[in-house]
Amino acid sequence: MSITQALIKIFSLATIAFVVAISLTPLFTNFVFKHKFGKKIRADGDTPYFTKMHEKKAGTPTMGGILIWLTTMGMAAVFWFLDRVMHWDFFHGLNFLTRQQTLLPLGALFATALLGLFDDYLGVKGIGGGKGGGLRMRYRLLFYTFVAVVGAYWFYYKLQFDILHIPGFGNFAIGAWYIPLFIFVVIATSFSVNQTDGLDGLAGGVLGIAFLSYGLIALLQGRFELAALAGVISGSLLAFLWFNIFPARFFMGDTGAMSLGTVLAVIAFLTNSVMVLPLIGLVLVLESGSTLLQYFWRKVLGIKLLLSSPIHHHFEARGWPETKVTMRFWVIAVVGALIGVAVNLIGR
Repeated sequence: MSITQALIKIFSLATIAFVVAISLTPLFTNFVFKHKFGKKIRADGDTPYFTKMHEKKAGTPTMGGILIWLTTMGMAAVFWFLDRVMHWDFFHGLNFLTRQQTLLPLGALFATALLGLFDDYLGVKGIGGGKGGGLRMRYRLLFYTFVAVVGAYWFYYKLQFDILHIPGFGNFAIGAWYIPLFIFVVIATSFSVNQTDGLDGLAGGVLGIAFLSYGLIALLQGRFELAALAGVISGSLLAFLWFNIFPARFFMGDTGAMSLGTVLAVIAFLTNSVMVLPLIGLVLVLESGSTLLQYFWRKVLGIKLLLSSPIHHHFEARGWPETKVTMRFWVIAVVGALIGVAVNLIGR
C-alpha cells in the first residue's frame, strides 16, 4: 500500500467514524436522559472552589466516551467481517483489524472501557467508596496495573519488544526493564487523561491532537493499519467534541478517559515513540503533575500549592472563563504535539 492509498484509507475511515458517532448520539442522549445518568458534583467541603464553579453542571449526563469506543470497536468488527468472512472486495480497503498492529490496542480499549463504564454507572447511582460514588482511586489503579501487566507481557514475551528509541541517540536494548517501563507509562497516561477530563471539551480536544500526532507517526513508519485506528479514534473524538464543547451536552466519563488513555500509551509503544509521549501529551503531564504536587504540598507541608487541582481548576478559580482555559490548553497541546512529532523524527 502506498502512502497515498494509506491516506485515502485513513481519511475515509475517520470521516465514516465521525458520521457514525454523530448518528449514534441521539440514541445515546435519549437513553442517558431517560435513565437520569447525570453526573453528581462533589460537595463534601474538601473542594470548595470546584463545587462552586461546577455546581451548575450537576445532572449533565456522563458516559459519553461510549460513542468513541463503541464506534471504533463496531467499525473494526463490521469491516473485518465484511472483508474476511463475506469476502467483499470493496471492504478490504476499509478493514483495519490486524493481529500485528491493531488487535492489542483494540483489546485494551475494550477492556478498560468496560471498567470505566462500570465505574461511571456506580458514580451516577451514588454507589461505591469513591467521593460521590464510583470506584476508589486505589481500585482504578489496580485495574490499570492489571491491564498494563498483561500488555507488558504481550509486548515483551509475545512480540519480543525490548528496544527503546531515544530520539537523537538511537535504539537501546533495555531487556526486562521494558516491562516496568510499560506498566508505568500505561498507568501514568490513563491517570493523566482521567485528571484532564474536567472541563467541557478539554480532554476530547487534547486527546484528538495526541491521536492525530501518533497517527502521523505510525503513517511515516509504514504502520498503516495502526494509523487507520488512530484516524478512527480521532474521527469519533471529533464527533464527541461537537457535543462536548461548552456548554457540554454530556461528559466523556471514565469509560472514555480510562480506555483512551490506555490505548494512547499502547500506540506509543507500538510505534516505539514512547519517549516523546510527554511532549505529545504535554497537557496530560501538566494535569497529572499538578494533582500530584497538590497532594504532596497538602500532606507534607500542610498547605495548598494551587487554589484547586488539577491545574485547569486553579485557573478557573483565578477567574478565567472555562472556555479560555480549555482553548489555551488546546494551544499548548498543539505546540507540544508539533515539538513531539518533530523530535521523534530525529535520527529515524
